[in-house]
Amino acid sequence: MGLEWYLGLSALLFTVGVVGVLIRRNAIIIFMCIELMLNAANLAFVAISRELGDPSGQVFVFFVMTVAAAEVAIGLAIIVSVFKHRETVNVDEVDSLKG
Repeated sequence: MGLEWYLGLSALLFTVGVVGVLIRRNAIIIFMCIELMLNAANLAFVAISRELGDPSGQVFVFFVMTVAAAEVAIGLAIIVSVFKHRETVNVDEVDSLKG
């Protein structure tokens, strides 16, 4: 398969993530859609890196995944904390950071 297929799949996954962020109101679903967008960008980096024969794109993906893992840990902690105080993860009902 050529580079076009990988970039097309990456664009499709990124589009699904953007639509999920814009349409859904559940914080956990929005969080998963953001991760889907990050993985779509990683797929594009790896595909282009493979096509060019340069491993720098794959190294960049390693660092993006490291930051994404930290984001997941912190983001889920924030979501759990909000759920404990508000008893909801609907972003429309959580309108302020005051406890």
